[in-house]
Amino acid sequence: MKKKLLILGAFIILSTGTSFAAPLNNLDNEQTAVGLSGDAFYIEHKFGDRFTLGYQSIDRSYYGDMKDVYGQYQFSNNLRGIIGNRDFDYGDSSTYLGLGLHGALAPQLNGSASFITGDEFKELQVGAGYQLASNVDLNVTYTNFMPDYGRDKDEVAVGATLKF
Repeated sequence: MKKKLLILGAFIILSTGTSFAAPLNNLDNEQTAVGLSGDAFYIEHKFGDRFTLGYQSIDRSYYGDMKDVYGQYQFSNNLRGIIGNRDFDYGDSSTYLGLGLHGALAPQLNGSASFITGDEFKELQVGAGYQLASNVDLNVTYTNFMPDYGRDKDEVAVGATLKF
């Protein structure tokens, strides 16, 4: 049943055209994750049972560097609410809201789909993470960045996450 919900959520998210650059990590209480994924670096920490606070830096070449501070609230094991603020290289910033779905696809393989939308952009991410060790994941993601003005940027990226 969980796989069906995750697949359904991914299709819904793909049809809305909106996401989040850092992969959704499944963290334990008081655990930290540091990772690289394509053109993004991120660090996040889970405080308590449901809240994760994070920071990411993204290089979108044509659009310059973007820096996000975000929070995730875990509504259930599979559903998260996302709120954040993205500072753009050209001086503007945009608050955004979104949702993320995360769940097991197979032993040691988790899938995720997330979307965010802000004043100046929408972003979609769909991906999977393979657990190489108890604290190391290999991630493959597809991200579509859609600014309100300018060209869309599609990216497939391979990355890694270290949890401690």
